[in-house]
Amino acid sequence: MAFIDHESPSSDLLYAQHTSEYAYRIPNPPHILVPPPEFIASLFPEAAPRSLQEYGFAKNARLFQSPAHFNTPRGLGWTYERRRQAQAVLPFLYLGPMVAAKDGESLKKEGISMLLSIRHKHSLESRLMSGALRVADELGIQRTTLDIANNQELISAFPIATKMINEHLAHIDKLHQSHQGDAPVMGKVMVFCESGIERSAAVVAAYLMEVHDDVDYIKAMQICQAQRFCVNFDEAMKHLLQNYWDILQAKRMVTEGNHAKITHKASVSSHPTSDADKCNRLKRPLELDDNDDDDEQHRGESDEARFEGRSFAPFTDA
Repeated sequence: MAFIDHESPSSDLLYAQHTSEYAYRIPNPPHILVPPPEFIASLFPEAAPRSLQEYGFAKNARLFQSPAHFNTPRGLGWTYERRRQAQAVLPFLYLGPMVAAKDGESLKKEGISMLLSIRHKHSLESRLMSGALRVADELGIQRTTLDIANNQELISAFPIATKMINEHLAHIDKLHQSHQGDAPVMGKVMVFCESGIERSAAVVAAYLMEVHDDVDYIKAMQICQAQRFCVNFDEAMKHLLQNYWDILQAKRMVTEGNHAKITHKASVSSHPTSDADKCNRLKRPLELDDNDDDDEQHRGESDEARFEGRSFAPFTDA
């Protein structure tokens, strides 16, 4: 009989060791990995999305296509000083910090026509952002604010922000068309928060997901990080964008289903059925019933042939 010395170090491997106390908290969701933007090919969307047609952008669809210089991630030549500047995520959509929103010269140089601030309710930050809003008033730039109590409220603010941006772009587009004919002129919107790396970046990522059908939450975060390298999406924000992507997918499925029903009704109404076709449709169930009776009769005959010559047969009365 083998003897095991429980006090020796090697014998500890034979027994389970308690490494930590049992936890009753809810387990953390799985980690969402966002690949570095510089290793992603065909990162930026090229075609104008279908969801923008309701705002009247179908004529100037090329305005929503990214130029060639946008296909190169700007994070490759990133410097720390650029954190205080605003970067163009799309030709008409900028992302930056509050400091950049207060820089009137930079706003005029870039041609910003609207400032959209994302701020917390009842905090010192909301009072600090009033300086940027005063600069917008001095320059005659449209300004609007989305106040949220916490980051969880962002998921309800995403569609509101998208609507604000698109309505402003549509207004500028119609304004220039009325004065300059069909000249493709587009307004520019700058989305900002205190640092420009979290809440405002999430709003821009949600905008990309909502207006471009081929941009999911991973690709939207990659586009933001490619243009503004200091953007930081924590795990909670990643899952928030993932949930919003699921909501958008569900809405698109419902819309496509309703569109398919309308198309089917239109095709049926354009090809009316005759009285003879209606009669044939009513006769089909009767014909199927007759065939079923024939099948039952043939099945009974085949069973009798199988059990012929035997002293018993299943499912028969004695």
